[in-house]
Amino acid sequence: MTDKTTRAGFVALIGEPNAGKSTLLNRMVGAKVSIVTHKVQTTRARIRGIAIAGDSQIVFVDTPGIFRPRRRLDRSMVAAAWGGASDADIILLLIEAHRGLTDGAQAIIDQLAALDRKTPVALIINKIDRVKSEALLALSQKLNEAYPFERTFMISAEKGYGCDDLRDWLAETLPAGPWLYPEDQIADLPMRMIAAEITREKLTLRLHEEIPYQLTVETEAWEERKDGSARVDQIIYVSRAGHKGIVLGKGGETVKAVGQAARAELEEFMGRRVHLFLQVKLRENWQDEAERYGEIGLDFRDGD
Repeated sequence: MTDKTTRAGFVALIGEPNAGKSTLLNRMVGAKVSIVTHKVQTTRARIRGIAIAGDSQIVFVDTPGIFRPRRRLDRSMVAAAWGGASDADIILLLIEAHRGLTDGAQAIIDQLAALDRKTPVALIINKIDRVKSEALLALSQKLNEAYPFERTFMISAEKGYGCDDLRDWLAETLPAGPWLYPEDQIADLPMRMIAAEITREKLTLRLHEEIPYQLTVETEAWEERKDGSARVDQIIYVSRAGHKGIVLGKGGETVKAVGQAARAELEEFMGRRVHLFLQVKLRENWQDEAERYGEIGLDFRDGD
């Protein structure tokens, strides 16, 4: 490959929480590199997934959902989202077809208008299988009147509808230049962080109410064994004493089930055996500790 024939660049996925950014990222990359759950605000770090389309390398930045921040962690997540957008070569705004132009979506569009207009912004209307075609056309027209989008794509990230056309357009639109990552790399997160994200996803799926947003997972130790397997030790930090018992479950059954599910997915992801050990610890003020933010890929200062 030479500079003359290759293209590469960063594509930021932005939108409201639960708009389908993580699902689209995983669809494009062809592997699970970002948390996908039915709960909102699950993506915390700017996770970069890497896709190859012909001679183009597309580096996706899956930003946290943009919402009205209340806590320091929320503010850091929103700052990370806009940081990912401002640094990108192309921005994709995801809108849920069945929700349409919400107040939150309008606020994002207003913020987009303040960014550098030289950055192409494409509109991605997602979950098109949930609405009728007439409504889709009306929504597309309304959104394009609100902002001068470069292109509009109607897709279902979950089912794959329209994703090939989007990938082809991205491959053609990215700037010419050498690839940014090795050909066989699908994400630029270290495995320690990917492992922690997988465990946090299993906790998010298993727990209810506010608990998933009050905890974090850190990979404390990673040991490569002679037989080719890996021993992974993780700590689940909770911010309230009452949450520790809930995460553990009766007789430790909840954390055991979470560990089994996380280990199975890690083994599938890595293609080898994994020994996963989980501990649950109370750390009431973890959301105010700079070290915790660094572990999940956020800047503590952005929450000020």
